[in-house]
This record gives sequence, structure tokens and C-alpha cells, in this order.
Amino acid sequence: MATGSCLCGKVKISYSGEPVAQALCHCGDCKKISGGTHSINHVIVSDDFAVTGDPKQFTKTADSGKSIISHFCGDCGSTLFRTGGSFGPAHIVKAGVLDTPGVLEKGKPVSELFAPQRPSWVPAVEGAAQKDGM
Repeated sequence: MATGSCLCGKVKISYSGEPVAQALCHCGDCKKISGGTHSINHVIVSDDFAVTGDPKQFTKTADSGKSIISHFCGDCGSTLFRTGGSFGPAHIVKAGVLDTPGVLEKGKPVSELFAPQRPSWVPAVEGAAQKDGM
């Protein structure tokens, strides 16, 4: 069981099982959400995904024309996960919110999304597939 929380701890997530994918994403949304050069995402497809607390939601239309919903804490602003038509039944968990020891260490990304948008001074993840989009 993996668990995570926002910065202030008012919204918590948990899920069982392993991510079906792990990726860095260099798209504009992920840069803005993370405040950095990318976000680290774990794709979770689990019937045991749970949210405690009352996250707020922000919906936008992706380049694909499908909706993407960001779920975040209304108090501290931390985005915990995203859902929407682009992702099917998956929850795209922002791995930096996970509190379970070792989850980031064992969750090395297998791909980098929107790799051409990665700043030239950020090296590619060794062995990760480099993709132009999602």
C-alpha cells in the first residue's frame, strides 16, 4: 500500500498495487504544477485508489481535446493527482507527494514525455524512452 499527502496534510491518497507506468513529463502543465523542469508521475490503475479529505479540482482541455482534471489541496495548493479522458481509468499520481519510504527510489521513470521540451541543461534519464508527447 502506497500513501501520500499534500504539504499541509489535509488531503491524503492511498493505493494498492504497483504503477503500470512511471514517467517524467516535461509538458507545460507539469512544469507549472511542479514549479520545476518536469513532474514525476506514477500511473495507477487500481480499484483500491482512495482519497481522504476534500481536494479541489481544476479542469482544462488538453491538446488532444480531452479534459484533464487536477486534484489539489485547497489550503496548501499541492496537486496530488490528475484524471480525465486522456488517461482512461488511471490516476496520474504526482510521485513527489508519496510518503511511503523508498517509493521514489524504486520508481525510476521508464519514459520521458514531451522530451523535446526538456531544458538542454537537464540530462535525459538513462535508459528511459524519449517521447515527443504522451
